[in-house]
Amino acid sequence: MNILHLEASAGWGGQEIRILREAEGMRLRGYQVVLAVTKGGGLVARAREAGFTVYEMNFKRPFWPVCLVRLLWIMRRHKIDLVNTHSSLDSWIGGISARIAGKFIVRTRHLSTPIKKGWNSRMVYGKLADFVVTTCASIVPIICKQSGKKAEKCLSIATGVNPEKIQVKEGEAALFREKLGIDPKDFLVGTACVMRSWKGIDDLLKAADILRSTPHLKWVIIGGGHAERHKVLAKELKLEGIVYFTGHLDNPFPAIAALDLFTLLSTAHEGVSQAILQAAYLGKPLLATPIGGLSEVCIEGATGIIVDPFSPDQIAEAVLKLKNENGFREEAGSKARELVLKKFTLAHTLDQMESVYLKVSESRLV
Repeated sequence: MNILHLEASAGWGGQEIRILREAEGMRLRGYQVVLAVTKGGGLVARAREAGFTVYEMNFKRPFWPVCLVRLLWIMRRHKIDLVNTHSSLDSWIGGISARIAGKFIVRTRHLSTPIKKGWNSRMVYGKLADFVVTTCASIVPIICKQSGKKAEKCLSIATGVNPEKIQVKEGEAALFREKLGIDPKDFLVGTACVMRSWKGIDDLLKAADILRSTPHLKWVIIGGGHAERHKVLAKELKLEGIVYFTGHLDNPFPAIAALDLFTLLSTAHEGVSQAILQAAYLGKPLLATPIGGLSEVCIEGATGIIVDPFSPDQIAEAVLKLKNENGFREEAGSKARELVLKKFTLAHTLDQMESVYLKVSESRLV
């Protein structure tokens, strides 16, 4: 089967990484994969370095006539059987092009936010898609309701992690703690993310303030992004020596492995987060909000504790519980790792995507 991936996003984040990893995995399984990506997008150079044929496109509406002709040419040249779209603009023009060419269409929805109601939903997720894949289960019923898509034509397939890539050498976690000045007796709570307004960093800082007098309790925020506003709040709360910011780390796994508790306190926009899966694979107990797909990994009472968004008091209470109850904490970490190995590896993602491709190619499901 020959597959064409379309991506109008110019960035380089979880969505684009999934497309590339999926393309690499399918190529190993014998599929031919071609990509058409927005000009200058984050996928262009990386996909070419990985050995893929990549076409640079302008998916903006004024260029749709040119884009349509070029997509039809690409489909014909590479004998494309199935088009996988990923963002709004490429889903519109890609879906129209694929329909004209008589190709099968899979629409992957990477965000957990609601889709637009009305005609947009019925077209992009209905008429212009033979099958819809989401990255978390909570959005599936919403898409089905708003687009009219039958439940059997919409499936949640999380972006699984590759255990081979999550490697921590002996001593690396201890070295990370040592460089921060964390005492071996300290209980280290942390998160790992690209800092955005919805990642719940302020709630973590407020929880740290509530628990500031708790002995041997430290906090660390791993990652880059919009850190300055959070550093300002940390300074206002006088959290120096209690909360640490690492900035972006090319290899965050030793830092995650150094934690005693992993938190992800997002207030919006989450699917099944890569960071929470990585922490779970490394055997960390979890503390998360029920946003998007986080509760698919942080299972209340099993792999960790769920708290409400914007709830520093609940976060503080949960941190104390996990700090003080060694048995529960260790069992939660063990169950978190088991869950990833059972359900959330890259191999699981590829198996499910391949099943969708084969199902769609066998019957046009519209």
